[in-house]
Amino acid sequence: MLVSNIFGISLPILIVLINLPFVLIGLKQMGIKFAIKSAIGIGGLAVALNFVHFPAMTQDKLLTAVFGGIFIGIGVGLAIRGGSVVDGTEIAARLINRKSHLLRVGAVMLILNVMIFLTAAFTLGIETALYSILTYVSATKALDFVLHGVEEYTAMMIISSKSEEILTAITQELNRGVTVFTGRGGAGSTGEVKVDRPVLYCVVTRLEIGTIKSMVLEIDPRAFITTNSLTEVDGGLIRRPVMH
Repeated sequence: MLVSNIFGISLPILIVLINLPFVLIGLKQMGIKFAIKSAIGIGGLAVALNFVHFPAMTQDKLLTAVFGGIFIGIGVGLAIRGGSVVDGTEIAARLINRKSHLLRVGAVMLILNVMIFLTAAFTLGIETALYSILTYVSATKALDFVLHGVEEYTAMMIISSKSEEILTAITQELNRGVTVFTGRGGAGSTGEVKVDRPVLYCVVTRLEIGTIKSMVLEIDPRAFITTNSLTEVDGGLIRRPVMH
């Protein structure tokens, strides 16, 4: 869009030309199936922009930025879940995500686009660049929800004097696997606890957190529970009674 604004070249044509090198990179790094799907997605975007008229739904720039970003994130998320992309920055984001799992695809896309929009500020103006950044902040949130959503995996660590009962409840009633560590510690006025104590570790979806917390606190109201979101989980997630 920036190049089109400066040189007056058709945006649909630029979308194909600028994204072509990224598709070739995707072909080399992710395979021909990904490259074909991405080419179809990018080509479809160019065709839609050229032939479909999109009327302005509102003149409010804030609403346009927020809700436009949400729809962008949903569209990009669905494309990625389908094994393709509709933008070269998404290919770069997926490659970076594969190399470093510390950043999600949405976060990488946000960083890349913020850099682009800061550059655009010198041409389109600060206000337009800031609204564009806001658009991609919304898009990132929507993208993460589509990609991870309610199925986002969360690690739970449970320390309790009734760990055996809690272990049985999680494995038999919820059919979730549990790993048992041995830990030692203490807090507050109690000081260090010299006796080894089991520490339960399990990976669940976001929807299951409330159920497990209620179950644990019903067994032991003084249980210590921590949760933290996981960027990626591979293997070992089975839904049958098992202890590993």
